[in-house]
Amino acid sequence: MIDQGLKFLAAGLAIGIGALGPGIGVGLLVNGALQAIGRNPDASGNIQTNMILGIVFTEAIAIYALVVALILLFVA
Repeated sequence: MIDQGLKFLAAGLAIGIGALGPGIGVGLLVNGALQAIGRNPDASGNIQTNMILGIVFTEAIAIYALVVALILLFVA
């Protein structure tokens, strides 16, 4: 009974902590991109492309956290 509860706790912490970092990272990334576009609107296409690429890589970390949580639930 305790093992099952600890499994759920570990999976919840993996998702919670794993989603916290990318959430903050995406917020900072978009903030920086919007400030850069505000300062130099002519470069908005290049900035937007790099911003989207950065968001994709940042969100991959959250997907890894989800995979770790599923492994903790169903394998461990």
